Parts: sequence; structure tokens; C-alpha cells
Amino acid sequence: MGPALARLLRERGETIAAVASRTPERAAAAAKFVGGETKAVSYGELPQHAAHILIAVPDGAIGDVARVLADAGMRSGVALHTCGARGPEALAPLAAAGVACGAWHPLQTVANPEEGARVLPGVAFAIDGEGEAAAWAEHLTAGLDGLALHIPPTKRPLYHAAAVMASNYLIALLSTAVMLMREAGVEEATARRALAPLARASIENASRMGPAAALTGPIARGDSDTVREHLVALANAAPEAVGLYCAAGLATLQIARQQGLGKSSVAAIGELLRERTTA
Repeated sequence: MGPALARLLRERGETIAAVASRTPERAAAAAKFVGGETKAVSYGELPQHAAHILIAVPDGAIGDVARVLADAGMRSGVALHTCGARGPEALAPLAAAGVACGAWHPLQTVANPEEGARVLPGVAFAIDGEGEAAAWAEHLTAGLDGLALHIPPTKRPLYHAAAVMASNYLIALLSTAVMLMREAGVEEATARRALAPLARASIENASRMGPAAALTGPIARGDSDTVREHLVALANAAPEAVGLYCAAGLATLQIARQQGLGKSSVAAIGELLRERTTA
């Protein structure tokens, strides 16, 4: 995430004076990727090069980096971190030293720096902080053509849970779908290729039309017989998938109810799914 953001910001006119990482080798690789006059330095050297620092490290390391920067003499300026689950409190050592602190979380999944540089422009960024920290986060968001989301501190866990469900849980669902295709006799690479257009169209439809209007399939139709057949097949071939199928099915049933699915169909399908969930 860090190298991708730094490269994009540099390409859009920001000065990226230096980057740091856990090892000199990683810092050098990041500086090379970012390009320009960016220097590779240690965490403790960063305050010598910049008064505005973006901390893009694993969640558990944010506090450690903040302490290193405070111990290195950072007493003013701005620090933002890119963690989705935590707010400015994660940078407490810097805040205590007089630094304006905040959070700037890109609502995007990034597998590597190259991919990040491609997919980050235009995404949403969750901003938390006040004064200079909020102003810098807004500036960075605008520089990447992003959408600013202002999340109250007490609501941040809900925001991050939404992000997890929209990204990580989709991966879990697709992984399970691929596994079921394998059980049906389809080779894995072929299964991924076959399922990808279906998944993409579902996401695009839900984004464009809203989830209720986009929903199709047996639950939306009230087809309890097909749901029953699925559950029997899963119990025989992939019992580890039954719980996920039922949990997702019950959530789907609520959307189908919004679509106008009749009470009797809702009751019948709900009974099937809850019976397997509690079995």
C-alpha cells in the first residue's frame, strides 16, 4: 500500500522526500518503485526529511513506528496512518509529542505495489482526525480523485466490518464456489474462469441498481426445492460449506423479502436454512 500511494502521489505532483521500511533493502526497493528523488531511509531518519508522514504498515506495527518517530524528535507536522480499523489514537506517542494525527484508509484491496498504483485512483478514503491532519487527508484524497468518507470514531468498527465483508468475505465465498465446482468435476483454473464473469456481473449490478434490484437465483424466486437439493448435495460432498451457504442464504432471504417474496416462501426457505445452521 505504501509504495503504491507514494508513487501515485508523486506522479500527481506531491514531493515524496523519503520512504522507510523494516530493512534497508525493502526501503531501497520502495524508493526505486516510487521514483523521482525519493530517498531510502530508516524510520528514525524520516523526521529529518519531511514534516508530513504517511504510515502504511501492518496494524500491529503502527504504534511502534509512532514511538520511533516521536523518539527521533518529531514534534510538529502531520502524521496519518492507513489502518481501516483504528483512528488517530493509534498514533498516541506522536500526538503526545505535538504532532497532528489522523487516519486515511484507502477502501481498496492491494495485492502488490504495481496493482495498487493501477486500482487506487478514484477510490473512497475513510478520514478520521481534526485540524491539519484532516486537511492533509482531504488534500491527498482530492489528489487521487478519491471520495472522502468521514467516519466517526465510534462507528469505525462498523465501517471496517463493511470493508471486510465487501472484500475478504467475497474471497471466501469465491474460494468455496471454486471448491464446489471442483467437487462437480470442474478443474480449478477452469472453475475460476467460469465463475469470474458471474461474480463481476453480480457486483456491477448491485453497485448500479442496488442489492435488492440485482438479486436473482432460487431464493429470490422462492424455490425452496432447489435450496433443499443444494443442502443435501453439500451435506454429502462438502459439509464444511453448509454453514457458509446457510448464513449467506439467510442474509439473501432478507433481501428477497425486500423484493416482495411471499411470506410462505420466506418461511419455508428460512426453516430449511435455520435447520441446517443449528443441526
